Amino acid sequence: MSATVPTRPAESIVARARGVRSVVGRMVSHAKKAPGSAPGTLFHTGRRKMEQVRLRLIDYDVDRIEELTLSTIEESFSYAEGPRISWVNIDGLHEVDIVQAVGERFGVHALALEDVLSTTQRPKVEEFDDHFLVILTMLSFDEATESVVSEQLSLIVGQRHLFSFQERPGDVFEGVRERLRHGKGRLRTRGTDYLAYTLIDAIVDSYFRILETIGDRIEALEDTVLDDPSMEVMKRIHGLKREMLILRRAVWPLRETLGQLYRGELPQITDETRVFLRDVYDHSVQVIDTVETLREVLSGAMDLYLSGVSNRMNEVMKVLTIIATIFIPLSFFAGLYGMNFEYMPELGVRWAYPALLTFMAIIGGGMLWQFRRKGWL
Repeated sequence: MSATVPTRPAESIVARARGVRSVVGRMVSHAKKAPGSAPGTLFHTGRRKMEQVRLRLIDYDVDRIEELTLSTIEESFSYAEGPRISWVNIDGLHEVDIVQAVGERFGVHALALEDVLSTTQRPKVEEFDDHFLVILTMLSFDEATESVVSEQLSLIVGQRHLFSFQERPGDVFEGVRERLRHGKGRLRTRGTDYLAYTLIDAIVDSYFRILETIGDRIEALEDTVLDDPSMEVMKRIHGLKREMLILRRAVWPLRETLGQLYRGELPQITDETRVFLRDVYDHSVQVIDTVETLREVLSGAMDLYLSGVSNRMNEVMKVLTIIATIFIPLSFFAGLYGMNFEYMPELGVRWAYPALLTFMAIIGGGMLWQFRRKGWL
């Protein structure tokens, strides 16, 4: 009977420590402002995730739409100050001058710009004079490494313009862009508050897809734990638990953020848009419940793994104990007749040796029969 033997405790502790450091490295910024800096000092605190900042503009109204790739942020200003709705998307935050130029041109508060560049912000909403700031976490799931990839998304929403700031190219907004291009739904007839709603809704919907993917992996791991609780399975469970920490940090403050948006605390949001934001709020509650459920299932899978390993070890120890118990009386007789005394009556009998072997075999076979009868084997 075989068993899976856990690795040495030191190896397990080292592997777990490395996992904790990897999570901390993804949740804590690696560059900080100098202590004592003035509030609103612009400084990028995240990693540089692309070589060159990419600028895209979508300018639209009910009748027409124009989509451009820009070379400089200044090219978007005439559109953003025009009569139509302008959505300017900036991929890359390492060029502080771009963020500063937006703030100076449209009167964005310096604290809002500082939050945009600080990429470890919790999801939140901040209201200013004629605009408001929404910060969310955009997530994706890396199938190869089974890891959650997160980045900060910041939305500066004005009366006729919306600036979205991402850390790197790639997002979940292609469906929104298609709706704008083809004039589907009410998107091109509404203001920037509704555009902000559609972007937030796309992010929340993407959470469901990630949770579904993780849920499928957890379900497969549960079956594997029951069949073969190996160390590799334990590592995958522990890895998914770390990823759920990233997910939980992104979605847990989301309910409060969306609550601020739909309860009427921001005058820039119309009553018509608040109805849709309330629906997104309900979806965020579902996401949070699902995250907590999956975390509990993962904890149960870890307990199931430990129980499986313990049971296997108990089976091994039971077999070894039975073998040792059988050989205790046999070792007694072997030791007894192995003593070097001169006068041992049985030593002079012709059939003493085969008789002793037969007797020892009967003892061993009788003990095996007794163990099987009691259900120990």
